[in-house]
Amino acid sequence: MHSEDDLIKYRIQRANESLDEARILSQSNHWNTVVNRLYYAVFYAVNALLVKFKLNSFSHSGTKTVFNQEFIKSGKLDREHGKLYNNLFSKRHEGDYQDFQIFDEKTISPLIIKVEDFIHAIESLLY
Repeated sequence: MHSEDDLIKYRIQRANESLDEARILSQSNHWNTVVNRLYYAVFYAVNALLVKFKLNSFSHSGTKTVFNQEFIKSGKLDREHGKLYNNLFSKRHEGDYQDFQIFDEKTISPLIIKVEDFIHAIESLLY
């Protein structure tokens, strides 16, 4: 049986792996897939946070709602982190489900460092 701490560590590990995958994919200019991996990096990090604070969500949009209510509106995390998560949530949906949605380096590349900062901010609340 895994402990709550094990689950938190696992989710942060998944967040960092997804960020690494985004970096690798960016080197080949696969920007739609980079968006997907950046979104999942923040999603996994937020889910680690939900475990830590004993909050539940059963969907991607529910996770976003709980995150915004509990951590952004409350001031526990900077509003920019909420904007980033909301932006990636929308972009991932567009990139995965809308035909002819093509992201480019100029739009997506700057998000990589922002996701790294996002994960560090989450980690500061976890440990």
